[in-house]
Amino acid sequence: MRLLLYNILVNRHIGIRQRYHRCHDGAVGIGKVISWLYLLWLNFAYYILFCRFLGCAKEAEVYETKRVPTYGSESALHVKQNNISVEGFVSKLMKYDIVSFDIFDTLIFRPLSEPADLFYFTAQKLNYMDYKNIRICAEADARGKNYNRYANYEVSFPEIWENMSEATGIVAHVGMEDEINDEKSLCYANPFMLEVWKSLIKAGKRILVVSDMYLPTEVLGEILRINGFSGYEELFVSNKFHKSKAKGDLYDVVKAKYPGCGIVHVGDNPVSDVKKAVKAGISVCPYPQVNSKMLSYRPYDMSPMIGSAYRGIVSNYIYSGSKTFSMEYEYGYIYGGLFVLGYCNFIHEYAVNNKVDKLLFLSRDGDILKQVYERLYPDEETLYVYWSRKAALKLMADYDKNDYFRRFIYHKQNQKYTVTDILKSMEISELLKELPKWKDIWEEYRRSHDIRDKDKFIDLKANDELTDKNGYLLRHFIEANWEFVLDKYSDQQRAAREYFSEILDGIKRAVAVDIGWAGSGAMALSFLVENVWKLDTDITGLIAGTNTIHNAEPDASEAFLQSGKLVSYLYSQQHNRDLLKYHNPSKDDNVFWELLLASPTKPFTGYYSNGLHFGKTDIDEDKAMEIRRGIIDFVTEYTLRFKDYPYMMNISGRDAYAPMLSAGGNKRRYLKEIASRFDLSVNVD
Repeated sequence: MRLLLYNILVNRHIGIRQRYHRCHDGAVGIGKVISWLYLLWLNFAYYILFCRFLGCAKEAEVYETKRVPTYGSESALHVKQNNISVEGFVSKLMKYDIVSFDIFDTLIFRPLSEPADLFYFTAQKLNYMDYKNIRICAEADARGKNYNRYANYEVSFPEIWENMSEATGIVAHVGMEDEINDEKSLCYANPFMLEVWKSLIKAGKRILVVSDMYLPTEVLGEILRINGFSGYEELFVSNKFHKSKAKGDLYDVVKAKYPGCGIVHVGDNPVSDVKKAVKAGISVCPYPQVNSKMLSYRPYDMSPMIGSAYRGIVSNYIYSGSKTFSMEYEYGYIYGGLFVLGYCNFIHEYAVNNKVDKLLFLSRDGDILKQVYERLYPDEETLYVYWSRKAALKLMADYDKNDYFRRFIYHKQNQKYTVTDILKSMEISELLKELPKWKDIWEEYRRSHDIRDKDKFIDLKANDELTDKNGYLLRHFIEANWEFVLDKYSDQQRAAREYFSEILDGIKRAVAVDIGWAGSGAMALSFLVENVWKLDTDITGLIAGTNTIHNAEPDASEAFLQSGKLVSYLYSQQHNRDLLKYHNPSKDDNVFWELLLASPTKPFTGYYSNGLHFGKTDIDEDKAMEIRRGIIDFVTEYTLRFKDYPYMMNISGRDAYAPMLSAGGNKRRYLKEIASRFDLSVNVD
């Protein structure tokens, strides 16, 4: 009967189930009764009041709705709104005889968005399914038992593990040791509070540590010590006294130990660290919660462990108060770091599994990718290769005329470029002197192609703007001089072959890494190497993302993706199809992603007998370096925090895209603001 009721009231709709368990799990005493009443109300509202939305899980929404601030960096806004600084904190605390500190989320950070997510790591060590949920229930049950014994919910680690061992069969001391080791491995110092602490110690200030926690005092003391927090007088832990900050009576223990002293408490919890301390007669200096903006700004539609790690790393770093950053830096750190880290690991796994001899990071998107990759995998063969769309178009002119004319002519129509501009961009300006002969050329072309409409628009002058009405004429004009065009590019063809012959000497299998989107850059290089230059190297293209359903040619690369000649990380027709439907080049999504990999180097234009040629710098170098610095700092922080857990480098393409989905909320206003800071414009090249 109990199971039947559970299935009817709880399990029938995922939305009701999730809402109920969020209220019920971990509840004890009156909390459980409230959760049962809440369950009845949910069913009443769904079936009687027809609140059908209650049956839908929030996690089932296709995309979360976030409103990231567009009027300044998050770190600067946080510091300004809360008026915090190390100097300000120290100045306030110096007025008191004794300073008391909370531990977790104040002195000590975990690189996770929820404390209980640490249990995932212990689950992997113990090789035990559903460990996290069992562990949460075991702790809740132990707290309920202690309430019956001591009239409070404080519980010790051995008491929790008495339940855990009974429920799972795991030997208690083994489970406790693994969990403690994970705490020690993952916990790290809050840089803001470490500076405050050192200043107080240097000034000779008396310090206490007060924490509501089940871990033994000696374990907490060791976590504090290894993270630089030493020199305090005493550590008060709730499970030792069966009193807590949450109830307020642990503060009475502190006051009794230090009668007549002026005590100030520092912590982040508005109830246990502020309200209850004040009620107990202790002054407070609240520390703003680092996770206060997590729900509003950060994505939750991610895999549990990577999502928790991402949110935790970002919140701890951006909101600690120790530093403020520019919007460009945060764009790299918050939205680019996880992507670059995940993409580099994806590249590494592909290279290892497919026995790749050398990785070619194509300029310029490959610039930051190569830098990060070398930090992660310093022993692998990598090379930054000069390559660009313009260089590829010229080299492939005789092998892919469609793309040559599509990008040089049809993509530039109606954008106020003149015929002279286009021919100059194609590096065949010499043909301008042939334009006066255009009518004769057109007449010959018309006869040879059996074009009967003699009245068709035939005017074409050097200063004419390229439009959809004369674009095809310009193509016909160039095709009439095709031998000249190929001869003009022949020098570049020889120089390119020489350049890649040296790079690929002795290399049997190489990978060309790019951001995307059709993959034409990597595929053009593969074609030239294997079919034109006849070099003995097989090249596969790795791209971040492909063309999407919003492209004019959504399936342009399907043959290569299906055969494995081209491999995509974030999404393709074959995986993460929700992203395939979301990512929209017409809404500048390609631009926003390319901006993440922005390189301060000059754009490469081609290979010539006298060397490599480059164009003018087309981006704000300082701002591009800020994005890059943010990406590198995220990768450094993430890999440092999870150095003992190599599997945390396995970041799926869907997880890597999730931060940008958050940035794209509110009609992409944040992304547009970032792009506007770079004064980006379409280049005729």
